[in-house]
Amino acid sequence: MYINEQIRVAEMMVIGPNGEKLGIKKKQDALTLANYAGFDLVLISPTSVPAVAKIMDYNKYKYEMQKKNKENIKKQKEANLEMKEYRLSVAIDVHDFNTRVKNAKDYLVKGHRIKGSIRFRGREMAHTYLGKEVLLRFAEALSDCSDIEKAPVLDGKNMAIFLSPQKDK
Repeated sequence: MYINEQIRVAEMMVIGPNGEKLGIKKKQDALTLANYAGFDLVLISPTSVPAVAKIMDYNKYKYEMQKKNKENIKKQKEANLEMKEYRLSVAIDVHDFNTRVKNAKDYLVKGHRIKGSIRFRGREMAHTYLGKEVLLRFAEALSDCSDIEKAPVLDGKNMAIFLSPQKDK
């Protein structure tokens, strides 16, 4: 983007600081108007006929654009968050459980969501409360860095719990 003396166009359509059209002016006249108003002359559309320039505070404009870009990047990051599934079992060993908790904690710290699931096989369906206890223990182990998004729910032969990272306090 060209500002003030960097502009190489002889004539341009000038837009005032409040958005009003000031008409087609020569470069020197437009620069004089901008200096008189205490702003910069910024060439917005150099390819149009005639070229379009606006009288504005360029540093403020640049700051607002950086702010807008940061906000867009932040929204993109939020949209790209993943969900990681950790499969547990009713008879999970302590070491296996702790390993899954440690890996899930690393993932939650990055801002991703977690799904803990158990698949009941055979006679385990008669004791679904044991699976619920394992999932609640999983959530309790991760309670320092996560919140329960959805409590354990039995869906057919599967039971799942959803955890999301804790919001900043």
